[in-house]
Amino acid sequence: MDQLTLGIGTRLQHTQYGPGVIVGVRYATYLISFIHHGIKEVDKTDPQLDEILPENVTEEVETHSEIEKSLMKILRLWGGQQEVVPLGDKWKGGVMVLQPGDKAVKSKEVPIEVFFHKIVMARDRLRVLEQQINGHKGLSDEDKINLQQYITRIYGSFTTFNVLFKNKEQWFVGDSSSQS
Repeated sequence: MDQLTLGIGTRLQHTQYGPGVIVGVRYATYLISFIHHGIKEVDKTDPQLDEILPENVTEEVETHSEIEKSLMKILRLWGGQQEVVPLGDKWKGGVMVLQPGDKAVKSKEVPIEVFFHKIVMARDRLRVLEQQINGHKGLSDEDKINLQQYITRIYGSFTTFNVLFKNKEQWFVGDSSSQS
């Protein structure tokens, strides 16, 4: 398979594990939920992996529920590395310097693009966590609300990093009714 950046929701066929769907995307691997083997982490360049094109989809892999179809559409739109979030122009090419209080310890420099990428990935993973909580069949509505409040507080903790984002619509937003 040539393409190394397939998104969440892409249907795949693996010669060893059979049909599956990408449920997570990492730097060099996919997390794939296989029908008969559960979730496996597979290298993006695995030669035993092929994308299932719509005309080759078998009845076994097709989803039948309208909810499943809607969820797959949402995952394709918002999942993995599909969203491009621009770094604010003033930060491009910049460096973040971590200066320890102890002068005997060397400071650490991190390219701002690397730091920004990690912040965006944390945000994306929070969104996936939020979706998994909201769709979890084993949690009561009360449990979901309680967990959702923690996620909202985490978003609030990340608002410090909004200065890095070029577009305001990409910002973290926490609970605006409380001060943190």
